[in-house]
Amino acid sequence: MDFSSWQAALTTMIGLAVFTLLGVGIRILVMQTVQQRRERMNRQINERLKTLIGAYRTLGGSFTGRLTVDPTHLRDLRVAAQAQMEAMDGQSRQGIEEGAEGSDRARRIRDAVEAALADIILLGTEEHCRLASQAASDMAAGRPIHTAELVVSLRNFIRAALDLEAIPAGLAIPLQGPTRTQGAAGRKGGAERAGAERGSGQGGGQGSGRGGNAGGAGTGGDPMPAFGQRRADAPAFDPKDSDPLL
Repeated sequence: MDFSSWQAALTTMIGLAVFTLLGVGIRILVMQTVQQRRERMNRQINERLKTLIGAYRTLGGSFTGRLTVDPTHLRDLRVAAQAQMEAMDGQSRQGIEEGAEGSDRARRIRDAVEAALADIILLGTEEHCRLASQAASDMAAGRPIHTAELVVSLRNFIRAALDLEAIPAGLAIPLQGPTRTQGAAGRKGGAERAGAERGSGQGGGQGSGRGGNAGGAGTGGDPMPAFGQRRADAPAFDPKDSDPLL
C-alpha cells in the first residue's frame, strides 16, 4: 500500500475495494452452494423417511389375526370364485360370496404389501433391500410372506434417523403383520345398512304422525270447516236477526 501521493492512495483504495468485493462474492457463492446442497439432502432424507414410515405402517400395522400375506393373485381368486359359483347355488352361493369378500380383503392387503416392498427396495438400506427382495421373491413364487423381521429393521432405522432413543431390550413387542384393510364390499354393505335404517326410521315417524292426525280427527269431534264454508248443522242466516227494525 502506498499513500505517498493522492494518486497512489486512490489506487490503493480501489484495489482494496475490488479485493473485498471479490472475497464477499466468493463467500456468498460458497454459502449458497452449501445451502442448496443441504436443502436437497434434507428433502431427500424427508422423502425417504416419509416413504419408509408409510411402508412400516403397511407392513406392521397389525398385532393380531393373520400376520402373513396371502400371495394369491387376483386372477386366481376370480377363477376359483367363478368355478365355485357355477358349481353351487342357493345358500352355498351366499357363502361363496361372503368368502369372496374375505378374498378381496386378502387381495387388497397383498397389493398394499407389494407396493410397500417396491418402495423399500427403492429407498431402503442394504439390509432393507435384502429383506424386501426376499419377501418379493416369496410372493412371486406363491409362498406366504412374513414381514416381522423387515418391520423390526425398519423400526430401528426410523428411530435412529429421527434421533430417538432405542427401544429397551427387555421390552416384549408382539410380532407385527400387515395392516388389515376394509374391502369395498364391506364399505358398500355398511352404507346400504345405514341407508336402510334411516329409511325405516323416517317411514316409522311419518306413519306415526299420520296415525296421530287420523286419531285426533276421529276422537276429537268434527273437523274444522275450511275457510269460507259453513257447517252442515249450522242454522241459516236470517237478516232479521241482525237488524231489529225488520
